[in-house]
Amino acid sequence: MLSPTISDRTAYYLSLEAAYSAHNYHPIPVVLERGEGVFLYDVDGKRYYDFLSGYSAVNQGHCHPAIINVLVEQAQKLTLTSRAFYNNWLGEYAKFITTYFGYNKVLPMNTGVEAGETAIKLARRWAYDKKGIEENKAVVLFAEGNFWGRTLAAISSSTDPSSYKGFGPYMPGFDIIPYNDLNALEQAIQDKNVAAFMLEPIQGEAGVVIPDEGYLAGVRDLCTRYNVLMIADEIQTGLCRTGKLLACDYENVRPDILVLGKALSGGTLPISAVLCDDEIMLNIQPGEHGSTYGGNPLACAVAMKSLQVLQDEGMAENAMNMGILLRNELEKINSPLIKTIRGKGLLKAIVINHSNKDAAWDFCIALKDNGLLAKPTHGDKIRFAPPLNINREQILESVAIIAQSLQVI
Repeated sequence: MLSPTISDRTAYYLSLEAAYSAHNYHPIPVVLERGEGVFLYDVDGKRYYDFLSGYSAVNQGHCHPAIINVLVEQAQKLTLTSRAFYNNWLGEYAKFITTYFGYNKVLPMNTGVEAGETAIKLARRWAYDKKGIEENKAVVLFAEGNFWGRTLAAISSSTDPSSYKGFGPYMPGFDIIPYNDLNALEQAIQDKNVAAFMLEPIQGEAGVVIPDEGYLAGVRDLCTRYNVLMIADEIQTGLCRTGKLLACDYENVRPDILVLGKALSGGTLPISAVLCDDEIMLNIQPGEHGSTYGGNPLACAVAMKSLQVLQDEGMAENAMNMGILLRNELEKINSPLIKTIRGKGLLKAIVINHSNKDAAWDFCIALKDNGLLAKPTHGDKIRFAPPLNINREQILESVAIIAQSLQVI
């Protein structure tokens, strides 16, 4: 199903991408040119509620003034030195973020997938230097249904054929176990070569899959007992998205390695980070890992302000309260087309109950036409993840759009 009306201006930009850009995405046919708070505006000036938030990279809202001010100010002074030299921001940022999350050290990177790969490298090196695993024998476990990017390492841990099919051979030393299954984890980590278990506290790309209560605490207990590192991929679930600073906080779990990205930049430029304690981090020596852009002055300044905004504006509390409101209002729609509503805070998903395999896509096109942007994942699932500064009136208006759009499928 296509939108009934696509302007000539929109069609022009769509045709440019089709002609000159790789066809590795299938976007909703809207061309955006401006964002402010919870809203996006297309090239024809139409306003939309943003219910994807750049896959949770824009938790603080589009073009948050405090973040943009720091971005512009620092961009006019110094943006990049590389790590060949010191700069006046990295040390301040490292102190700030390690204190903020309670770890000894941070390793700054750029994209989320780089941070994931960094965490795995740290775990492997720790396994050889500290746990005593024989060189090249370390095993890293991943949860079935995971998603942390599309590099060769990331797809080697994937169970989604659209991610891995046709790109082999795959990374050795990766094993996959069922998500939300402590018995499977305990059986797997009895192998003395297991170095780490990497998981999302809530699986985002899989459709906002929430494990049973006690699962994260159980993972923490088993990893401690068997001397295996727990790696929490909080790139999408962290930074107040679920109603707490980290999704792991729901069970008071402290992972050995914490992976952050997305909203660490307030949606301005790629910034990611890996946090852990000295016993893990300091096994990596100069020249053994790095990034030209990781820890650049611009990123450090922006990340500090992005984290400060989350705290100063109470965005975790607002995500919790508005998330409860969103769920309650979605339930009031009482539509047979909504099979399931799940999620925590403002990371929500609905599962569409319809025999038409394109129903979720058609629904998202109707949402767009009615002024709200969302996108399906895995066929019948749609995430609802607005910026965390959304208010009650905006939630109610958004749910009215959702209810109206359900009428077309």
